[in-house]
Amino acid sequence: MVIVFGSMNNDFFLNVEHFPLPGETVLTSSSFVKPGGKGANQAVAASCAGADTVFVGAAGNDELAEVSLSALKKAGVDVSYVQRSDKPTGMAMILVDSSAENSIVVASGANGDLSADKVPDTLLAKGGVLVMQMETPVSENIKLMRRAKEKGMKCLLNVAPAKELPPETAELADVLIVNEIEALSVYGSFFGKEARDARFAARALSEKTGGTCVLTLGGKGALSANAGEVLEASALNIRPVDTTGAGDAFVGTFAANLEAGCDMTDILKRSCAAAGLACLKAGAQEALPPRDEILRRAAEIRLS
Repeated sequence: MVIVFGSMNNDFFLNVEHFPLPGETVLTSSSFVKPGGKGANQAVAASCAGADTVFVGAAGNDELAEVSLSALKKAGVDVSYVQRSDKPTGMAMILVDSSAENSIVVASGANGDLSADKVPDTLLAKGGVLVMQMETPVSENIKLMRRAKEKGMKCLLNVAPAKELPPETAELADVLIVNEIEALSVYGSFFGKEARDARFAARALSEKTGGTCVLTLGGKGALSANAGEVLEASALNIRPVDTTGAGDAFVGTFAANLEAGCDMTDILKRSCAAAGLACLKAGAQEALPPRDEILRRAAEIRLS
């Protein structure tokens, strides 16, 4: 089983020709609202990739909560453990420019009230994978990781968005997944000094923590560093429409295949394929690919 402990939001998309400069107003006739949040997206991605998935998040007592919960249920995700908060359900404002790049502002709302203490021990099963991100309180991630490790679970931490990370958090995680900016941020938190090369940072973090550090490289693919060994995977050759859900597709697919006991070569190939496929449609959860499509396109990923 994959348990995703994390954020749920409603994503408000605005398609623009270019991102506004300070003081500039940019007009657009294209806007829509979709369910999102890194935690919820990754839960849907894990379910699409074939894993039995439980989502543990926090929602407000508002209509927007039902939009997110309905989408999770439709994707086959168990939402029985979603906590309720007096704060509004989280939301994100996402600008997507003409080159398919995005700029995102998140209002955390109920996500800030997510509590590890409300997760029952019965949910933490040996052999399962616990997935977390950084849109909810880091202190709660640490609490739950400690308990999950005691139960024999593998812990996967996606350090997104990048923020100060206590060294203990990195040491508890069996797998760290970071992009280039996040790799440098975590390296600085852990070692107390700067690094300029994300690949170097990923290798150093893996060697120091004894776990696996996975570095996502956008259109260049991804690499995995573990015990001094580095494996690189290419990206799909695609023309992206919207990159919003790519990182979450990667993480959710990675978790599903990790839980299934796949080796790292297959995990990386499938995760890179899922990330690329998620760029072919607008939105986050709606763009997440099914398992059969992931497996088919994974054959196009090159390893080195």
